[in-house]
Amino acid sequence: MYDFLIAPFVDFVFLRRALVATLAVALGCAPLGVLLTLRRMSLVGDALAHAVLPGVAVGFVVFGLSLPALSLGGFLAGVVVVLVAVWVSRYTDLKEDATFAAGYLVALAGGVLLISAHGTQLDLLHILFGNILAVDRVGLLLVAGVASLTLLGLAWGYRAFLLETFDPAFLQAVSRRGGWYQLCFLLLVVANLVAAFQVLGTLMAVGLMMLPAVSARLWHAMLPAQLLNASLQAMGAGYAGLLLSFHYDLPSGPVIILCAGALYLGSLWLAPQGWLGRWRARHVDFSGS
Repeated sequence: MYDFLIAPFVDFVFLRRALVATLAVALGCAPLGVLLTLRRMSLVGDALAHAVLPGVAVGFVVFGLSLPALSLGGFLAGVVVVLVAVWVSRYTDLKEDATFAAGYLVALAGGVLLISAHGTQLDLLHILFGNILAVDRVGLLLVAGVASLTLLGLAWGYRAFLLETFDPAFLQAVSRRGGWYQLCFLLLVVANLVAAFQVLGTLMAVGLMMLPAVSARLWHAMLPAQLLNASLQAMGAGYAGLLLSFHYDLPSGPVIILCAGALYLGSLWLAPQGWLGRWRARHVDFSGS
C-alpha cells in the first residue's frame, strides 16, 4: 500500500511538484466553480478557459514556451473577453453567456491557428492539454500565488459575491458597486484558468473548476459545505489522477479530470440529491403515507 500510495511522491521530485501544483489549482478553482454554478454560469468557465488561448498563442509566437509570457498573454486575453462581455451585456440586448459563447469559438479557432502556424504539433498538444509533470519552480510559484490570491479575494469579498450571485439588484441599490464585484470575480476566474493551463492545458483547465463544484451541490444545501466539499473532491481527484498516471503510464491531465468525473458520477448515484438519495426519500414518504 505504501509503495502504491506514497512512495512515488517520496522518490520523485517532479511528482511532488506536480502534486503541490494540482492541490493549489484545486484550492483556487473549486470554490470559484461553486459560485459559477450558483450563478448559472457553468459554461462561462469553459468559455473563458478557451478565451485565454489567443493570448497564450501570441506569447508563444513572440517568446516561445516561456511560462511568464504565456501566462501574461493568456491573462490579458481573458481580461479583454471579460470586459467585452460585460460591456455587451450592459449596452445591448445580448446576455453575457451569448457573448462568452461567441468569444470562445473565435478565440479557440484563432489560438489553434496561430500555434499551428508557428509551432509543432507537440507545442499545440502541450498548450491544449498541459504537462503537469514538467511543472518547474517558477510554475509552482505562479500556481501557488494565484491560489493564495484567490482565497484571500474570496475571504475579502465573500458577502458581496454572495449578494451579487443571489440578488444583484439589491447589491447595486445599496452599494452601486455590483458591476465592480462581478468584474473582480470574473478576473479571479481568468487568473485561475491561466494558472491551471500549464497543469491541465487550456482544454481541460476548467475540469477541476466545474466537476467538483457540480458534484458538491448534490451533497450539501449550505454554501460553506459545498465550498469545502468541492475543494476536497478536486484535491482528491488530483492526487488519484497523478498516482494512476504514474503507475499505469497514462497522461496525467486527462486522468485527473476523469477521476473528477468518476467522483461526479458517484455523487449522481449516492448523494442525498442524487438518484439513490431521491429514491430513498420517495420510498420513505410513500411508506409513511
